[in-house]
Amino acid sequence: MKTITIVGGGTAGYISALILKSRFNSINVKIIKSDKIGIIGVGEGSTEHWKQFLIFTNINEYELIKETDATLKSGVMFKNWNNEDYLHSVNDDLLNLKFAQTLIGYKRLLSFNPKQKQLNNSLLWENKVSKKFLSNNLIPTNQYHFNTFKLNNFLNKKSIEKGIVVIEDEITNVEIKNNEIFKLNGIKKNYTSDFFIDCTGFKKLLISKLGAKWISYKKYLKMNEAIAFPTEDTDNYNIYTTAQAMDYGWLFQIPTYGRQGNGYIFDSNYINVDKAQEEVEKLYCKKINIAKHIKFEAGCLDKVWINNCVAIGLSANFVEPLEATSIGTSIQQAFLLMHCLPFYNNKNIDFYNKQIESIMDNIRDFIILHYKTKKTNTNFWKDIKQLEIPDTLKNNLEKWKTRLPIKEDFLQSNYLLFYESNWIHILYGLNLINIDNINKTLNYFNVNHIKYVDKKIKEIFKYDNNNINHKEYLNIIRNKNDWIYY
Repeated sequence: MKTITIVGGGTAGYISALILKSRFNSINVKIIKSDKIGIIGVGEGSTEHWKQFLIFTNINEYELIKETDATLKSGVMFKNWNNEDYLHSVNDDLLNLKFAQTLIGYKRLLSFNPKQKQLNNSLLWENKVSKKFLSNNLIPTNQYHFNTFKLNNFLNKKSIEKGIVVIEDEITNVEIKNNEIFKLNGIKKNYTSDFFIDCTGFKKLLISKLGAKWISYKKYLKMNEAIAFPTEDTDNYNIYTTAQAMDYGWLFQIPTYGRQGNGYIFDSNYINVDKAQEEVEKLYCKKINIAKHIKFEAGCLDKVWINNCVAIGLSANFVEPLEATSIGTSIQQAFLLMHCLPFYNNKNIDFYNKQIESIMDNIRDFIILHYKTKKTNTNFWKDIKQLEIPDTLKNNLEKWKTRLPIKEDFLQSNYLLFYESNWIHILYGLNLINIDNINKTLNYFNVNHIKYVDKKIKEIFKYDNNNINHKEYLNIIRNKNDWIYY
């Protein structure tokens, strides 16, 4: 294999190119993009997989923060979804506090005060950062919010620096021979390659020519439209994405340096764009200017890899922006792909497709869980509870009636986005955990084990008075000149 050609210059295209070029320096990696085709969003958030992407591709975080107007992200704050707001933010120290593969730290915290929706450091709720991270030249999170357009320019620059060839052209036709992509016809010229990656978004320009079929999730997930709009800068920034339940869907707020990205994700069976805008303006008490109106259908391809073509990003799958799964999935797909190239065969293709199927089942079920709330204030929230749920989620929920999720519930793939700690946060936030059973199981633990856990929890959640607010921290980082490279 001498050449890999990626069609599409969005986040997924650049992520794929940077990971593959970092792994296969001797392979010629090309990106064909068209400036006529826009990119989606006015703000974008990542998952913790972003840190591994930065390390692997040798991208400096301080440079990233400054050039993409990035803010820190610790997780997702869910407002108005249930009786109390809750934060989905996995604490690594708490995650490592386990006995015999049991997340004993989580069990113990849940037993302390079942009404307290706080499984995280209180500084996150206050949007503050400990000064110790500045003195140690550390970034206190693995996730970020970005200005989408500045992120695109930044990844373009990093791709060129790494020797990736970026070509400005528009592909008008895909030639197929023996059920493989033979040639791409562009406005400027034609292109051949040993391998192709389809990052053309919802168009699915390449993979659709090879017979890939879309598997819809609409019987499980009803969101199908979104409006996105920017709002002005604020005095401080949340260290989380806000997901606020609305009458007919939910609203995201993504803080970036200098402005905020917002979007209302809704079900068009209940409201139209005008009504959605009206509901947002009532909430914000001001007029908004819609930057994008997007229609979509949740789902994934039956096969993301067919012969000499793989689909990554929106070409391969899309659920909805809740939990920011799109970037994380692209990263996981590209990492997995590099293990199967360049000497692939049908067994590798089948293995890859099966792994991606497991990733998407995991994401689909995790997003569905968020809608198992007790909200009933509109017909939308009443009706959504009546939707069918997949057998995979149904079986897990039955198991978790008597115990917490454990690692062994998620052995389908090492590339899943959400594991036991993620699920515990949402189950707890929605009051779907049987606290009485948690307390009973704790009674079976050795008393010395419990004392040790209590001591560790106090250390983990000890309040740090030496802190600054999020925006002040970013101002310091943005003015640093002594950037540390990996």
